[in-house]
Amino acid sequence: MVKYAIKRIAMGLLSLFIVATLTFFLMQAVPGGPFMSEKAISAQAMAALEAKYGLDQPVMVQYKNYLVNALHGDFGPSLKQRGRDVSDIIATKFPVSARLGGTAVVVALVVGIPLGCLAAYNRGKWADNLIIFFATCGIAVPSFVTSSVLIYTFGSKLKLLPTIGLDSPASYIMPVTALAFYPTAYIARLMRSSLLDVMGQDYMRTARAKGVSGFKTLFKHALRNAILPVVTYVGPMLASLLVGSFVVEKIFTIPGLGREFVSAITNRDYMMIMGTTIFLAALVIAINVVVDILYKIIDPRIKLK
Repeated sequence: MVKYAIKRIAMGLLSLFIVATLTFFLMQAVPGGPFMSEKAISAQAMAALEAKYGLDQPVMVQYKNYLVNALHGDFGPSLKQRGRDVSDIIATKFPVSARLGGTAVVVALVVGIPLGCLAAYNRGKWADNLIIFFATCGIAVPSFVTSSVLIYTFGSKLKLLPTIGLDSPASYIMPVTALAFYPTAYIARLMRSSLLDVMGQDYMRTARAKGVSGFKTLFKHALRNAILPVVTYVGPMLASLLVGSFVVEKIFTIPGLGREFVSAITNRDYMMIMGTTIFLAALVIAINVVVDILYKIIDPRIKLK
């Protein structure tokens, strides 16, 4: 287990280095620069700005300096938000996205797994058909449509819920629902198909032949094996929802990291783009390593290499 964990961490660090390198040189290859949109800027002022942020140095020198600083957690200053460091912006904005995404993850798991179990247990019945219909809608409908419907129904018409920000517990309901709708539907379908496959195994038929009740066989024998595909999906789902959806954050005016990332791309804030990309890549890699190790804990039969 320890050897496998060390190997996965080493591979993760290599992946992070590749992501950082690709991001840096892709930013260098983009036409124009971060100060091109400045109004009536003179050549002298442009040169002064580039010298201030080290953009007048050779590319390889910039690359070396950036990697060395990044290893110390310093992603440099934002080129557009003057006076603010990228690390400070991430530290300020990520907790907002993390609260929103973390709540959506909990909702997706708490609702999606029971729905999948219920559908599998009632295969072919009205409950199964209703859950499949819900899951299909959840997968097909994009988050911006869900957000718009929620705002129109519960915000504009019924005036039951706030539509802007995250100032109160009630303000979490609509953005969390919009974020969790797709993963909840996907988990329900995944859990249903996996559980049906497990329930068709020989040891499950033997348990039923011995007179073990349906619920007992479902929760004691089938669920532990059937949940492995869901654990596989939890890794990327957790990473994507923790950083928040920029669409949902934009619609509900939530000052999260996803919104900042999109603004950085629009404004060509190279430092912000690279810093956020490295941070998110490190988060995804860390979550995937943890999920891989959880496989062994959930199912000891799995061999880690």
